[in-house]
Amino acid sequence: MTTTPRILMCPPDYYGIEYEINPWMSTEVGTDPVESRRQWQALHDTLVDLGVAVELMEPEPGLPDLVFTANAGLVFGDHFLSSRFRHGVRQGESAHFERWACARGFVVESLPPGHNFEGAGDALFCGPTLFAGYRFRSDARSHHWIGERLGVPVLPLELVDPRFYHLDTCFCPLSETAAIYYPGAFDDYGRSVLTGQIGTLIEVSAEEAVSFSCNAVVVGQTVVLNDGAPKLAKALNDLGYRSRPLRLTEFIKAGGSAKCLTLRLDGEEAASWKRSPELALPKLGATG
Repeated sequence: MTTTPRILMCPPDYYGIEYEINPWMSTEVGTDPVESRRQWQALHDTLVDLGVAVELMEPEPGLPDLVFTANAGLVFGDHFLSSRFRHGVRQGESAHFERWACARGFVVESLPPGHNFEGAGDALFCGPTLFAGYRFRSDARSHHWIGERLGVPVLPLELVDPRFYHLDTCFCPLSETAAIYYPGAFDDYGRSVLTGQIGTLIEVSAEEAVSFSCNAVVVGQTVVLNDGAPKLAKALNDLGYRSRPLRLTEFIKAGGSAKCLTLRLDGEEAASWKRSPELALPKLGATG
């Protein structure tokens, strides 16, 4: 039985470069609000056209990165594991996301104090395994805590290039056994883990990786990604996938693209861990 994909997005009403917390951001360059809205709307409309049920969250003044809903937390069944942002300028987003999740019936949980975790930006399922990026934003102990809490295997992967500071900027599961990735974002051990665990890996070139081609949204056999990656598009086509390139340059200025602008509310499509309601996690540590 197929289910309708559900994705959370937040309009870019207050989006802009107000601080610098990654190598892509420059307050001097800034963004174009009109073009940002146009690009965001094109992504929204493309997902709707693909059959996605898109839910919208109200934007909030003073939280310019709220538009990047992938960082809100990690959805697992009826649970929402809220992010603990490393940088103070983003920490105000958590309460906003938690209120939203509580109002829609999710059991909201927070990680212990002192842990850093930035949601689906650093935690992506490929099959039953949670691949988890750490170093720049999330930390490895947070991923281990999440694995124990959810009862799933976790493989932490150290990110070594500050341009690819979240896992979703350099890795994208396509199915339970296939993914795309940029090898240069990982150390030798991380590359060996990925090649050893995932049957089909499409390598993205350095040239196309900096166009955020790995930061993609997978809907069935369609991959929605920023334009400027013809080699990846061909590789996807050879595997039976269709690519839907979009111009998302205004969001790359802040270090994000298609995936960063979306949060799967029904879990990552490539995940095989989906559970029946009777197997839902015990409601421990809930807030709200």
